[in-house]
Amino acid sequence: MRIRLRDRLCVLLIRFMDIIQGGLLRNYAIFAFIASRAPQKFGAQACCYRAFKEYLTAYKHVPAYKKFIDKSGWSFKTSNANDMFKSLPVTDKTNYVLPYSTEDRCLNGNFFHKGVVIDESSGSTGIPYNWVRGVKEREIVKNIIGVYLRYCYGDKKYIVLNTFSMGAWATGFNMALAAQALGVVKSTGPDVDKILHTLRFFGNKYPYILNGYPPFLKYLFDEGEKRGFNWNEYAMHALVGGEGMSEGLRDYLLRHAKTVYSGYGASDLEIGIGGENPLTVIIRKLCAQDVALRKTLFGDDHRLPMLFQYNPIDHFIEIIDREIVVTISKPWTLSPRIRYNIKDEGGMITFDDMREKLKLHNIDILELERRCSYPRWYVPFLFIYGRKDSTVSVMGANIYPEDVESIVYSDILLANSVNSFSISLEEDTGGNPRPCFEFELLDINQKAKVEEKLSNILSSGLAKLSLDYKKAKDEYPQAVEPIVRIFGMHEGPFKEDQTRIKKRYVKQGVR
Repeated sequence: MRIRLRDRLCVLLIRFMDIIQGGLLRNYAIFAFIASRAPQKFGAQACCYRAFKEYLTAYKHVPAYKKFIDKSGWSFKTSNANDMFKSLPVTDKTNYVLPYSTEDRCLNGNFFHKGVVIDESSGSTGIPYNWVRGVKEREIVKNIIGVYLRYCYGDKKYIVLNTFSMGAWATGFNMALAAQALGVVKSTGPDVDKILHTLRFFGNKYPYILNGYPPFLKYLFDEGEKRGFNWNEYAMHALVGGEGMSEGLRDYLLRHAKTVYSGYGASDLEIGIGGENPLTVIIRKLCAQDVALRKTLFGDDHRLPMLFQYNPIDHFIEIIDREIVVTISKPWTLSPRIRYNIKDEGGMITFDDMREKLKLHNIDILELERRCSYPRWYVPFLFIYGRKDSTVSVMGANIYPEDVESIVYSDILLANSVNSFSISLEEDTGGNPRPCFEFELLDINQKAKVEEKLSNILSSGLAKLSLDYKKAKDEYPQAVEPIVRIFGMHEGPFKEDQTRIKKRYVKQGVR
């Protein structure tokens, strides 16, 4: 492989930077100083070199990746590392994860090392995916999240109640480890009784942080009120993740929590890729109120995406056809991901570009920072709409059109009556985000029979198809209880299907 001398020297410099990274993450003051002053142009180039270095490592030491590259017929006509890297074929679950074994996707074709942990996520029809993490990479991720949490919450020590589902699921286990940077951690899981008992047991002399899915924390606050628990006597904060969150839901949580921040990650890659902070929250709230500003920042899409900041040194992010393509640039990753398409839809804005875009609407980012009373992190912004591969997520459970179709065709009445369907998230009368299923019938006279049948098999059928849905249903059935609506041919939301070549099975956003 012919690489120009300048690029080889830069890769060597990056390797030296890798050696000192662990120490930087343990010293918040030094890390914050660098993050607040890093030059954008130099930083962007360094990020690309670090990603390129990981490509070289993967091609040399990961059997599956070498096979993938060789099989793709990839070749390059340049010795420029930047151009070479950006010409590499993109990987995803379909073309890389499924065809190759877990062992082959690991360094030196082996994951049997001391301290290795297996995380589990679920596929579109409940087929579990397993992701291996080495001890060094878990330590680095823990430190990275620790730095982020320190940024958001300061030096004060908290009792952290981790309400994410535990067991083999990645988010709960990893957040329990990372949250130790903030103080004392108790993993209750999404168990209202345990959470309220813990709060009463330790009392209100300590500040608390609740980790969990946004709709569960809303349910927790509501259920606590019903049981006479006085949330206002406690200093509560909320750190959420696993799915998007509307500003309306954030405001609801802020009735009882002093702050509400969301983190971004994925089992395919790792948790802690990006995080909200006071600046991203205030920008997003401005966009919720100003359609023109939203269009300037995010484009013509009417949806309001989640907005995060991320460290480009650790995660080299590219936007290809509006999809997020990530290279984990940190060393010590047991199963490297090079240009991995996670199928999330969104985009990236550099800090300087964000400042200029806000100026077009007479908004000074320096003034926003002063209003936030938080120091600047001179790193890019990442905005996320959600999975582009047609899915609705609630309580960490992905619901796919294929699952609904499977249920429809498992029953003769439904198979003969349903012409089309759509899925979405909708807030019920209590403000809880729930999965909404709308069905178009060939004969509206079958409405009563279809409704009865769906009430009997829809929720249980989804639980059979999806391990994540079953877990959510067992732990918090109210959040995943379906809202069902029935329409006749070309009525309601299906009227527009007459003008489309393809039917739209997923409606994005919370209505």
